[in-house]
Amino acid sequence: MPNELKPFFEPSGIILVGASREEDKPGHVIFKILLENYEKGVLRVPIYPVNPNADSILGHKVYKSIKDVPSGADLAIIVVPAKIVPAVVRELGEQGVKAAVIISSGFSEIGRVDLEEELVREARSKGVRILGPNCVGIYSPWSGLDTIFLPYTKKLKDGREILSAPRPTRGHVALISQSGAVGTAALDYMHGEGIGLSYFFSIGNKADIDELELIRELGEDDKTRVILLYVESIKRGREFVDTAEKVSLKKPIVAMKAGRTQAGKRAAASHTASLAGSDEIYEAAFRRSGVIRAQDIEELFDFAKVFASQPPPRGSRVGIVTDGGGAGVMATDMAEMLGLQVPELKLEARLKLEELKKNGIIPEFAQISNPVDLTGSASSEMFVEATRILLESSEVDMVAILALHQVPGIPDPVELARELSRLTKEYSKPVVAVDTGWSEAAILERKEFDKNGIPAYPTPERAVKALWALYKYGEFLKSKNSLERYIESFLVGKI
Repeated sequence: MPNELKPFFEPSGIILVGASREEDKPGHVIFKILLENYEKGVLRVPIYPVNPNADSILGHKVYKSIKDVPSGADLAIIVVPAKIVPAVVRELGEQGVKAAVIISSGFSEIGRVDLEEELVREARSKGVRILGPNCVGIYSPWSGLDTIFLPYTKKLKDGREILSAPRPTRGHVALISQSGAVGTAALDYMHGEGIGLSYFFSIGNKADIDELELIRELGEDDKTRVILLYVESIKRGREFVDTAEKVSLKKPIVAMKAGRTQAGKRAAASHTASLAGSDEIYEAAFRRSGVIRAQDIEELFDFAKVFASQPPPRGSRVGIVTDGGGAGVMATDMAEMLGLQVPELKLEARLKLEELKKNGIIPEFAQISNPVDLTGSASSEMFVEATRILLESSEVDMVAILALHQVPGIPDPVELARELSRLTKEYSKPVVAVDTGWSEAAILERKEFDKNGIPAYPTPERAVKALWALYKYGEFLKSKNSLERYIESFLVGKI
């Protein structure tokens, strides 16, 4: 990693310029969160608050100026009015600080291109790399660095304290977002879905550091297995394609590109001064570089879950096992619409399923052509045995388990999820699971699948779309003669 980018990932010390005594100000919230992470032992570097008008904040000494801060800190967080940010960056550079996260807004996104250009000139003249401006910065549960100015909780009028802006736990999915609001909402979503995070970068106006540099570094990061992008524009198109193609050979990149319509482009321009460009061009660039495109936030994280835990398939054939005929039909329709195949089982899998019928292990009236419909008479044992046959079959490349918990033969859906997860670890085929509903049983079953490395979804359609994303990524790797190498590395835990 280049030395000038290392502070954004692993700072040696943090200067907070614009620390505030007022609880509702970003400079106060950021300082409080950093202190909490430090006291928990997650953040292990010193924090130096700077405010010329305060002696102490939250019981900690405050420095009157940047010059008063002890040497050694290499990252600054700037939360001051836009008009003085260039001077602050100049002073930081003179003190040897080479990296800054600029939370402050009021630059090109409101037409002050001149002020942003001045900021960039000062930064470059002093050798300071900047993230932003007009961003919420960085969060990593691994390093404890958290510049997001949104408090974890809010207190209601009736005195109750509720979770408001939760952060995801440690994990292996990185997120780069051009929008701070979309990014923080996405972190909330990840927390709710139990998707672990390696790094979150809000890049705002991208006056200096952009998604290209971050993708390059995350491609080499051991903690990151999947890279997610929310972008409204990409300035360096050709470089992006070249870089993304190289990184995609090692780990998947999933992108959500906003500003597809004329109205959306106008909104993007007023938001982060972005020129959204032709959507067809972006589509072609993503396809060429192996980037998997998500159409919305839901797909972005559905794809993240499957990429983080499953290898790509070697082909397009889906095997489906279910205890609900309608759910099997929905999964089949979605697979066919996306260009996947749901082949009729005719060879050894069919013979093995027929044998299960003869031995009374599955009902005589079960449908075994694919989908394998165990019907409402399904039991946990039936699911395990039928899934094993699909995993062993040469007729399918991936498996969708639609284990709807409501049937009486599944007394403990959590234990079923546990058993199926143990079984799938013996095979190299990708597997997804579905349990539809928001009852406690449905939620617990999905969580158990997720916890054990099988991505679980509340609808058959979402699960099949995730398999499609895996398939598209596998096709890209195959076109580069890299699929088998990637699968082998994935299975031995090198990715």
